[in-house]
Amino acid sequence: MGDAALVTGAGSGMGLATARRYVDDGWTVVGLDASGPALEAAAVELGERFVPLVADVTDGAGLTAAVSAAAAGLTLRAVVNAAGIYPPSTLDDYTDALFHRVFDVNVLGLLNVCRATVPLLRAAGGGGIVNFSSVDAIAVSEGQLVYSASKAAVSALTRSLAVELAPEITVNGVAPGWVDTPGNAATGRMEGAAQTIPLRRVAQPAEIAHWVVQLAGGGGYVTGETLVISGGSLIR
Repeated sequence: MGDAALVTGAGSGMGLATARRYVDDGWTVVGLDASGPALEAAAVELGERFVPLVADVTDGAGLTAAVSAAAAGLTLRAVVNAAGIYPPSTLDDYTDALFHRVFDVNVLGLLNVCRATVPLLRAAGGGGIVNFSSVDAIAVSEGQLVYSASKAAVSALTRSLAVELAPEITVNGVAPGWVDTPGNAATGRMEGAAQTIPLRRVAQPAEIAHWVVQLAGGGGYVTGETLVISGGSLIR
């Protein structure tokens, strides 16, 4: 079946765009998401090269078993950690439950996926991992206290994993700014945000997927880096 990629958060947004790009390039994609209906819709669109996998990234043991079963017989070369949540929070309104939920999904979930897939990447002779950070890890947004901290942790883990898994596996990250996803559209702030970006528009999910695929190529000379994809919004 050729090379395969595992993409988390594959049911929507940038995860779905990444899965679509891999399928268009002839890869098989194990698309992991917590939402069964979203994966069913993705499978209808993407066809037989898309293998849907409903799983919870916060359940380490269950995730490892599910990934091993779904990837059986595949040559896993790339892993993309796109799954994430971003509920708003401030010092006044965050709760213990919100903190643990955000870090469980965005940070622990990423580690669980890496631990489940690294043996498969090694068995295939090596490959690449790409983790989704955010510009909020660098230039924080008001009202995203806990989310920003979780994405800063993702960037730090990307560097640590790059050292730990070299030379067989490269580990890099992407830090998108505003992207035209359903979640961002629901904020009602995209149009205004676009006017503050030097390129005067937000990104399309496919534009993020393009760079993810490049960084996940594996075997290149780039590792431990997080690429900011923000239309120049962090220049000033």
